[in-house]
Parts: sequence; C-alpha cells; structure tokens
Amino acid sequence: MKVSDYLSSEELVALTQRSDARAWWAFAMNWGLIAAAFGMAIAWPNPLTIVLAVLILAGRQLGLGILVHDCAHHALFRDRRTNETVGQWLAGTPINLSLASYRTYHLAHHRYAGTPQDPDLGFVASYPISRTSLRRKFLRDITGRTGVRDLRRSFARFRLATHWPWLLFHVALFAALALAGGWWAYGLWWVAELFVYPVIVRLRQIGEHGVVPDRGSPDPRLNTSTTIARWWERLFIAPNHVNYHVEHHLAAGIPPYRLPRMHRLLSERGFYDGHDALSRGYVDVLRRATRQPA
Repeated sequence: MKVSDYLSSEELVALTQRSDARAWWAFAMNWGLIAAAFGMAIAWPNPLTIVLAVLILAGRQLGLGILVHDCAHHALFRDRRTNETVGQWLAGTPINLSLASYRTYHLAHHRYAGTPQDPDLGFVASYPISRTSLRRKFLRDITGRTGVRDLRRSFARFRLATHWPWLLFHVALFAALALAGGWWAYGLWWVAELFVYPVIVRLRQIGEHGVVPDRGSPDPRLNTSTTIARWWERLFIAPNHVNYHVEHHLAAGIPPYRLPRMHRLLSERGFYDGHDALSRGYVDVLRRATRQPA
C-alpha cells in the first residue's frame, strides 16, 4: 500500500505545501486560548470558570507539545530554521521539552512503527484491557500520581545551564498574571499539568495506537488509528489536528492544517474500506480500548 495509490502527484504536492500564515495562526490560537483561560479565571473567579480554565490549559499544554511535534517534522513553517527556532521557544520551552531531543526519539517511532522496536510500543502494548484496569490508569492520572511522577523525573534532569529558558518562562508567566491582578492563577498551570494533562495524553496515546487491529503490521491502517473528533474534543483533547494520526503516519511531512483535507480525499476513495482504523470520538476510543478481542 502506497499513498500514491489513492492521491495523485498533484494532490500530494498541494497537500505538502507549507504556509507561514497558517503556521503562525496555529501558534496564535494556542497562546490565545491560554491567555483567554487565565483571563476568564481572573475576571470571573468561580468554580465553573476555574475548572474550565484548567481544562483549557491542559489541552493547550498538549497543544504546545503537538506544535513541537509538527516543527520537529519541519511541517509547519516553510523555512527549516523557523520551525526549529519558533518550535523550541514558543512551544518547547514552556513545557520543558527539547525539540532536538524529541525529534530523535519521535523519528524512531515513525521508522519502527509496526515493529517491536517502536519506542512508543510500551505505552499501548497491553490494549485492549479490562474496564477496571483502564479506570485504575485514569485514577492514577486524575489524582496526580502520574503528573507528580513525571515532574520528579523532570526535576531530576534539571540543569540550570540547559533549562534556564523554562525557568524564565515561569517567572514571566507569574509576573504577567500578577500584573493582571491574578497572581494566584499561576497555580492553575500546575493544576492542569499535574492532574489533567496526563489524562489527555493517555487518551491521545490510546486513540493513536492502542485501539488498532494489528500493532505488528507495517500498514498504517492496521497499526494506527484516526479519531473523528467533535469540536469540543478538538478544544480539550485533540489540538492542532493531532487526531488525524493515520494520515500523519502515511506522510509525516504534510502540515497538520492540511490533514483534514487529506482525510476527506482518502475516505472518498475507499482508503479505509474494510479496515477498522477510525474511532468516532473519544468515547468510542474508550469503548474500543476495553472491548474483548473476537
């Protein structure tokens, strides 16, 4: 199976075109939502706005990670250096993620997807699992056990000479919120990162490679899954078109903002016919993650 069996060379050329305007818009949307979440909580502090702000922040923390992912593939901006620089400073630094290190790891995932050498295999190898087991996993996430574990690992690797930009970001964030009259809102970033972000990451991982028919097949329709996400799922769970994961594995260089069109073209031409590679929202992902094999 080749993507050229379903898409013409002209279509592939159009799909791989990068747009600086759309790339900057992706960053503006993510940071705009972060600013809006903090602004809403500060302007109207009540349980509803604070919970909503935390959910939005967690989704955008993942959104920043996805922007790092896209820039690591040089799939956002037209220029390679712009992908590197903007991806690191405006997406990687706030979440303490090195774009260069991430690229090395992530390209191995693409190279070895469908094989035992896939470095991401450990996250999903046990699926499908029982509902009880899945509840235990999410309980560890929502109670902060997963987040605190990951934070401790991050602090263990912390070196001021290397990670000072991340420290500077947090100083700047606290200062900006204090100037806006809501220094206390800084804590919402950490609540999101420790208690909600791990839940979203786990759900995303399950949706991408945990609910697939044949994890050992080289065919992306068998070792990867795409989730048809609703608007609110894109806001909270699947930012920046990350849900189009089969399409991404078919052609990793295609910009994320062109993946919806690629999905439509492939669907119209029968690419998915006869394959169980699509989840209809993240409730369906959870159902598929706990179904018993035939």
